[in-house]
Amino acid sequence: MAEPKADVTEVKSESLSEMMGWETKGVRTRLPGMKRLCQTKITTSFEEIRVKKIRVVKTKGTKTTTINLGDNNVDETSDVEEMDRDGEEVVAVEGKEKTMTNIETSLVVFEKSDHQKVKEILRVFNKYYLQSVQEEEQRCCNADKVVKSSKGSKRGKNSVGEKDEEKQKNTSKRPDLKAMTKMLETKCVLNEAKRFGDIPGIEVGQQFCSRTEMVVVGIHKHWLMGIDYMTATNYKKGEYKYYTFPLATSIVVSGQYEDDLDDSKEIVYTGQGGNNLLGNKRQVSDQVLERGNLALKNNIDQSMPVRVIRGHPYASSFTGKIYTYDGLYDVVNYWAEKGVSGFTVFKYKLKRIEGQPELTTNKVQYVRAQAHRLFAELKGKVCEDISGGQEKLWIPASNLVDDPPVPPTGYTYSNSVQVADGITVPKVTSGCKCKGACTDPNICACAKLNGGDFPYVRLNGGRLIEAKAVVFECGPKCGCGPQCVNRTSQQGLKYQLEVYRTSDKGWAVRSWDFIPAGAPVCEYFGTLMRTSDLDDVVGNVFIFEIDCLQTMKGLDGRLTRPGVVPKHLRTRMDETDDKESESAAEFCINAGTVGGVARFMNHSCEPNVFVQCVLSSTHDIRLARIVFFAADNIPPLQELTYDYGFVLDSVTDAAGKVKVMPCYCGAPGCCKRLH
Repeated sequence: MAEPKADVTEVKSESLSEMMGWETKGVRTRLPGMKRLCQTKITTSFEEIRVKKIRVVKTKGTKTTTINLGDNNVDETSDVEEMDRDGEEVVAVEGKEKTMTNIETSLVVFEKSDHQKVKEILRVFNKYYLQSVQEEEQRCCNADKVVKSSKGSKRGKNSVGEKDEEKQKNTSKRPDLKAMTKMLETKCVLNEAKRFGDIPGIEVGQQFCSRTEMVVVGIHKHWLMGIDYMTATNYKKGEYKYYTFPLATSIVVSGQYEDDLDDSKEIVYTGQGGNNLLGNKRQVSDQVLERGNLALKNNIDQSMPVRVIRGHPYASSFTGKIYTYDGLYDVVNYWAEKGVSGFTVFKYKLKRIEGQPELTTNKVQYVRAQAHRLFAELKGKVCEDISGGQEKLWIPASNLVDDPPVPPTGYTYSNSVQVADGITVPKVTSGCKCKGACTDPNICACAKLNGGDFPYVRLNGGRLIEAKAVVFECGPKCGCGPQCVNRTSQQGLKYQLEVYRTSDKGWAVRSWDFIPAGAPVCEYFGTLMRTSDLDDVVGNVFIFEIDCLQTMKGLDGRLTRPGVVPKHLRTRMDETDDKESESAAEFCINAGTVGGVARFMNHSCEPNVFVQCVLSSTHDIRLARIVFFAADNIPPLQELTYDYGFVLDSVTDAAGKVKVMPCYCGAPGCCKRLH
């Protein structure tokens, strides 16, 4: 493939000149080809999803041209090859086509893709969900303290009092409803108005962990009812004024009704009403042709297809189910009959519309219980365990690309960071005085360093609520035990990972397990070195600089993250001037010859994993641990990727010519270049 000439990067419009590097042009601020903390900010507010971005396109020439585009001038740039053809670029300006030649910089305003909006709104949901989980955990902790303080009371308790106490201590089983309500109240949702057909940004096969997730993205707007529909009161106007309402937009097939039949491409769906939703799901009364039932009947008369979402039991999901969007179906017939329980039910026959992507609902979901069989049946297996028994879980390697197939070579596996000669690691930092496990953020010294609360919730063995500037975990000198929630990233591998060979990206990593958002995936292991001791080797993709300080200061295009910065770190930030900070980070981790499974993870312009700085045994920010966490709910067998954070045009050859590395991540918003 020919090297593209253009350099495409995405920056915030409000700090354009700084992001473009106009003041520091020609100054190399870091070693070429080094990874750094992810520049892709994990979205924390809906406003960040709505805001438009500026894409900077550098092409041949010497003249600098700035084009001011209004909000209505929306035109997404094409790929790099098309964009740089003959040094020209076509940009839509006020509805007219304008060609610019021989320019160095042009600006094109564009909005995020629908796919990216859906992904980011789900990330907001996950954050609110985990915050609600944390609120419930804290409420139960406080209730437990009240109970313990009353143990010495002489006043006895009756059975009613004991039940009230138990009710007070139990956690809410539906924090997702709290998250959904918060998003609806603040209008932090997509597709507020109901609509027919496919939802932009949601492909056939996309999965959701709850109906509440489907509500906030607009694919199914009711968290309880199986039939979602439009009413005449809200929709009989404009393009819909000639339709007969109600009309169904989507249905959820999840086995709530005993009369449902489903063979994937054809469904016999039971109408709503008359069943014991909170009990055994059996019919207890006759159904009536109204609301959702009438809506499905009207869909037949007016040839309106419905979206079909299937729900299946899935232990790893917080609702115990996983929901898969399976595309559009025509409602072709309906009738009334006596159901299994002897009551009248309405039946609807639906047929899947041809020409849609293949159904994925019935594909095997890989789970830990199947691990032994999967190890035996893994196609192209070239290594039973690349860790050689160092990890709690084996990490197999497979290769269906090379002939003959070969395993990963050229390195030594390590599940810890090795320290290079000449580096003195600081003494272990003193810690909290908690006993057993840290539960009260008001007395835990480590929680106070995190801003007065724990960064994790206990759910699923520990999940990070949101990406932070830095996370302070409990360390060796803390009084708590190894199962403390504030040691979440120190527990080793929790998910069954596999290293596999790809046709265009070398080795890659995927999980056989479902990984929930915020869960720790792995840590970047290798040799801790001084950056100044490295050879200036072009394109060393196994070097990861520990640039937490630079990230907290937002230097060199880095995006800062939320979170309280403790006093001792603020002091260090103030003492370190920007000129010193903008140089390469003092320390890095080199996984070239020694490293763990993280060395095989590939880059993506739209990653599902993010990098988090973690401090535990030491609070020296220069020596922070580099830990990877799930940014999304990651289904089994999806490749695990993160943003390498390469600086474009930072890699040059001996003659000073910029070296270009194409990006093959395949994401809808791919920038086409790694550096």
